[in-house]
Amino acid sequence: MKMNKNRSLGVLCLVALSFPAAADEASRTVNIQRLTLETAREIAQGAIDACRKEGIQIGVTVVDRDGVIQAMSRDTIAAPITVEISRQKAFTAANFNAATSQLVSRANTPIGRVRGLVMSAGGLPIQAGGMLLGAVGVSGAPSGETDEACAQAGIDRVQDDLEMAM
Repeated sequence: MKMNKNRSLGVLCLVALSFPAAADEASRTVNIQRLTLETAREIAQGAIDACRKEGIQIGVTVVDRDGVIQAMSRDTIAAPITVEISRQKAFTAANFNAATSQLVSRANTPIGRVRGLVMSAGGLPIQAGGMLLGAVGVSGAPSGETDEACAQAGIDRVQDDLEMAM
């Protein structure tokens, strides 16, 4: 019986000593939450629906946290250029983790002239639980403020579900 206790104690010590190594390995990686394709599509459709209610045809792009496209749509008669502008707004919002309307003052600075960035209203980060999940960009409305309102409507369509998932 005494030998079994010693063995058990030895096993427990070995297990306990292995935890720091496991913790070190775990700290070398990060877990990243991502939007599903279905969620990205729902955000895009929410933006389109909101602008349609205003009689506006738009292009909308949803990107992941790295700025890579997940969903892109152009409403029936939206100008073709709206697709590229919406992509750049989404890319900018994701990279700065900020609404592109907050970046307008930086548009005529060296950073504002970086190819692929658009610092005008219409791009919003998608966040939940304090984490950046991606961004949405909208183009085609008569004003950037309306683009941004439609982008926000797309996010609002899924925000509660995103928060609950965190």
